[in-house]
Amino acid sequence: MNPIAIILLIVVVLLVLYGIVIYNRLVNLKHNVGMSWSNIDVLLKQRHDELPKLVEVCKQYMGYERDTLEAVMQARRGVADAQQRYDLPALGAAESQLRLGLGQLFAVAEAYPELRANANFRHLESRITGLENAIADRREFYNDSVNLNNVRIEQFPDVMVARFFNFRPFRLLEFSEPEKQDVDLAQLFR
Repeated sequence: MNPIAIILLIVVVLLVLYGIVIYNRLVNLKHNVGMSWSNIDVLLKQRHDELPKLVEVCKQYMGYERDTLEAVMQARRGVADAQQRYDLPALGAAESQLRLGLGQLFAVAEAYPELRANANFRHLESRITGLENAIADRREFYNDSVNLNNVRIEQFPDVMVARFFNFRPFRLLEFSEPEKQDVDLAQLFR
């Protein structure tokens, strides 16, 4: 066999192997994004299940705070709807509303000593707070996974493989400005 043909064959084989390695890395990144979204999804569902219990406990004590309780439940529905549609901008906005509503609910609950002493309320408050922290951690992991995927499919030579196999960027899970700001507790007690 001709030495030039052997060299060309080796180069072609190496390029194919390199393309396979790139493809496999891109697939891994894509699945990491999916896995990180699943982690958020599980936590959102757990919180979704806990919120009605919290509202029911609060209703027993907070008869005059219906607006606060209804705002939490409406925001809960918004999160569930956006989550089902996988609409990240809507989910970010709904999450902002829900977190604001929960902050108001917990702040208003301070005015009800019997409620604060209720074991069910304390358990649910602790559970939801823990879920909120876990969701924040998972959001960070999700956005990191999305960023790694999106950067990788734009880098050379990965971009060539990504375009050939139609790899697409994912959207970051972003939140509105009000969620990023501190809650004005004085305003909540007016």
